Amino acid sequence: MQCYIVGGAVRDQQLGLPVKDRDWVVVGATPEQLLQQGFKPVGKDFPVFLHPQTHEEYALARTERKTAVGYHGFNINASPEVSLEQDLQRRDLTINAMALDHCGTLIDPFGGQRDLEQRLLRHVSPAFAEDPVRILRLARLAARYDHLGFQVATDTQALMQTMVSNGEVDALVAERVWVETERALQEPAPQRFFAVLSDCGALARIFPELDKLFGVPQPAQHHPEIDSGQHTLLCLQQAARFNASAATRFAVLCHDFGKALTPSEHWPRHHGHERRGVAPVTALCQRLRVPRYYRELAVLVCAEHLNCHRALELRPQTVLKLLERTDALRRPHRFEDILMACECDARGRLGYEERAYPQAAYLRQMQAAAASVAARPLAEQGLTGAAMADALRRARIAAIRQARALSIGQ
Repeated sequence: MQCYIVGGAVRDQQLGLPVKDRDWVVVGATPEQLLQQGFKPVGKDFPVFLHPQTHEEYALARTERKTAVGYHGFNINASPEVSLEQDLQRRDLTINAMALDHCGTLIDPFGGQRDLEQRLLRHVSPAFAEDPVRILRLARLAARYDHLGFQVATDTQALMQTMVSNGEVDALVAERVWVETERALQEPAPQRFFAVLSDCGALARIFPELDKLFGVPQPAQHHPEIDSGQHTLLCLQQAARFNASAATRFAVLCHDFGKALTPSEHWPRHHGHERRGVAPVTALCQRLRVPRYYRELAVLVCAEHLNCHRALELRPQTVLKLLERTDALRRPHRFEDILMACECDARGRLGYEERAYPQAAYLRQMQAAAASVAARPLAEQGLTGAAMADALRRARIAAIRQARALSIGQ
């Protein structure tokens, strides 16, 4: 029985990056042998075990044979006769198909170190095409290592395009798509994930609501980048720059879906796109089974981002309506996420990256002013029901009006 460190730990070590988790592959062993040594089984689809002391993952060397369409359509062979090279050959990319033995010697049968040096994401073998999740993983690695200049190898790009044409991507299940998307949103360059999917044609199959934005023009005086899809990617770049949460980044991704529904005769203007966008945002969230908080935030940002941009022009009663629709008084933390998404939208334009966004600070002040109005004094006056609600609303409008006057005076 021999054990080797494999996968991302080897890749990151070769890149000089911190190694967070180590995965091991075990050659020449059976599940029974590992169980006798105290390893704990955790794998369902193939034999994976946790080390009794380190709790690191140890997987038996295995080969895979495609038997059906999709992610689960594989026949697994994890017999003791499977060699290390056979196990590495089934992996997705050459930079993930390297191993280290117990002496620290690099084992690299497929040129992973060379591709690291050349900053290439290249598939190990034609078997890459058997698993559509690999397209998502490659795109996620592109988002992670964008700052290092990694590019998709030409032959791998062609293979992914063929996979899309053959309908392999259509077999992806919602849960797998969302898991990879959520991870990609948290990478240093999330916009690259979607750009890679666009380049191979997978974006149109997986995220058609986003794909339809590319080629849709916007007014050049407000959007020098012109293209609505490019604008969305620039907004995502800003979201990563400000270290926004994954949920906020998702809302940024979805905020302009309505522009794809603008009749072409109205281009480049998109009057009412924020209202039109709610339906495709909701459809995407339902299809991918997006978590509730992500969905709620994305819908609110889509529907209200223009109102937030116009905040300095709104009357006090209109500001209160905005705060009520976003539930800002009861959920101030979510309101902060909304403001962050709106600021990323405002900055996600060529030449606007450093422009201030005073609307965020202003709306925080208005939210604080409205929240400062207490209901108890009104209740002590004997007000109840509709009379209480009306008095509370008038008091909040007065507080917003006063805070607005102070803000303008400053």
